[in-house]
Amino acid sequence: MRILISPTEKVKQAVDFVLGGGLDPDITLHMRMLMNRSVRALQAALDCTRKVMQNAQLGSRPRLVLVSDTPSLVEDVKLNFDSFAEVVHFDYESYDGELSGQNGLHNLNFRTKDWGPAPRWVAFVDFFLASRARQAVISGAHRRVGTTYVQLIAALAAANSADNVGGNSSFSFFSSFQSTLISEGLSNQVGWGHIWNRFSGPLSCGNQTNQCAYTPLLPSAWWDGLWQSPSLRDIRKMEAYGIRLSGFGTVDENQLLSFCNTRKEFRKFITLV
Repeated sequence: MRILISPTEKVKQAVDFVLGGGLDPDITLHMRMLMNRSVRALQAALDCTRKVMQNAQLGSRPRLVLVSDTPSLVEDVKLNFDSFAEVVHFDYESYDGELSGQNGLHNLNFRTKDWGPAPRWVAFVDFFLASRARQAVISGAHRRVGTTYVQLIAALAAANSADNVGGNSSFSFFSSFQSTLISEGLSNQVGWGHIWNRFSGPLSCGNQTNQCAYTPLLPSAWWDGLWQSPSLRDIRKMEAYGIRLSGFGTVDENQLLSFCNTRKEFRKFITLV
């Protein structure tokens, strides 16, 4: 990951500006809120963060990076974390480095609800700031937990952590679910490549309270093993490729072989004398 992804010098300067010459953060919390102010999502993330800090035995006031697609949310919830953590975040409006001159450029208003109102370059600073976490990354959300953005943050943070401690890392990635997201299982956690997509079918556990779920840094693809509980949508999608999934996530190998045979191109060769 560190070979594939690295910050530009200007982005690194912005990250160093936030850290102020202090130690790297212990934990990162990413909140994907889509301009929403869900109290349940914030409370679940607060509880999950506190639990992770206690289990990691990080001391009285560990350093916490707070990142969100809804910048105004950060200041609103900062007081909730101040009692047990030192909160750091990138306030792009107060940053006067070289990148700040791009604040008025390329603002795509039609994507504001999806990406947030901040300029696009802010997401890069947030990304590399968040990936400096030494112990854990936590993903919370109004709707979809564990987006590609936070998966990459966690993967890079784990790589950085492993390198810093000589390859013996205890780094962890967690997903914070409020009860409204899991009252009917993980049916809302869908999307091709989504980290919880393999568990979004009817067998996912319903009637759950808030969960602070340990999350794999490298989630398995469908060919790596059972889907656990695929959604009906994905069952139909995979069937178009000749892969018949059961509700338990198993693959009908005979049907797949038959499908592949029907797709073979047979050619006849005629020898001319």
